Amino acid sequence: MSVRHFLTLTDLSPQELERLIQRAIELKRRHRAGLVDEPLKNKVLAMIFEKSSTRTRVSFEAGMTQLGGSAIFLSPRDTQLGRGEPLQDTARVLAEMVDAVMIRTFSHQDIETYANHSSIPVINALTDDFHPCQLLADVQTFVECRGSLQGKTVTWIGDGNNMCNSYIKAARQFDFQLRIACPEGYEPSAQLLHDHADRVQVIRDPEAAVDGVQLVVTDVWASMGQEEEQAKRIKDFAAYQVSPSLMNRAAKDALFMHCLPAHRGEEISEDMLDDPRAVVWQEAGNRLHAQKALLEFLMVGPPAQSI
Repeated sequence: MSVRHFLTLTDLSPQELERLIQRAIELKRRHRAGLVDEPLKNKVLAMIFEKSSTRTRVSFEAGMTQLGGSAIFLSPRDTQLGRGEPLQDTARVLAEMVDAVMIRTFSHQDIETYANHSSIPVINALTDDFHPCQLLADVQTFVECRGSLQGKTVTWIGDGNNMCNSYIKAARQFDFQLRIACPEGYEPSAQLLHDHADRVQVIRDPEAAVDGVQLVVTDVWASMGQEEEQAKRIKDFAAYQVSPSLMNRAAKDALFMHCLPAHRGEEISEDMLDDPRAVVWQEAGNRLHAQKALLEFLMVGPPAQSI
């Protein structure tokens, strides 16, 4: 069987993604019940970080340990990548030593180049263009709380960043409608909008965008690498803060998510994370279990009972 990578959500079929979410829920239940699952015993994950991380590093490392394997943290400061070794050379070398590679970097093209030269699975743990692992956790959280996202309407409020791009792909893969509320000039990829025109619409007014929806999602206004734009973005996004009063326009059973870290007083009001509709801590915790299901799927295949 040819090697499978996970660079965007479309690397898996909708059916595979659905099974992955159900497996994540099962692994979470079993872990909390004290049951031990070690399908990745003696497997090793290399974790390459060119961007800082809390949730991504801890969830992947803990996930490998819980599944019986281990993880190795690598950064440009202590590898030959920092001294200019070509990505394709590193890909070939690590494939001789570990069983999968997780990469958190800036350029999405770089991770595609790496994957093209890797004979072992490569996982996108965040690039400037996409953050598919976070979407797995978000969907798992919604399924746990409200059931399937199929046929629902989701509103993204804020910058058209990597998370927004991933929600656009998720709309197709998980069969929901997506509204994007952002200021002019901060739209997501025009090509993505064109390719998903049947699923996605841009609505400038955030109040109109959240009317009656089942899920509201946001992220920081300035992502890593955009810190110099912070002051301008605070001004441009001032009308796009998510608050309990804005959430009141959504469906009665609507949920609120944020991939974290959050900037209280900017993209969310000071009290938004304390609102009962906010499920951000469950969402963050599900990074662990969704990624465990992903690691198992890519490294050894799904268990027979999940097929």
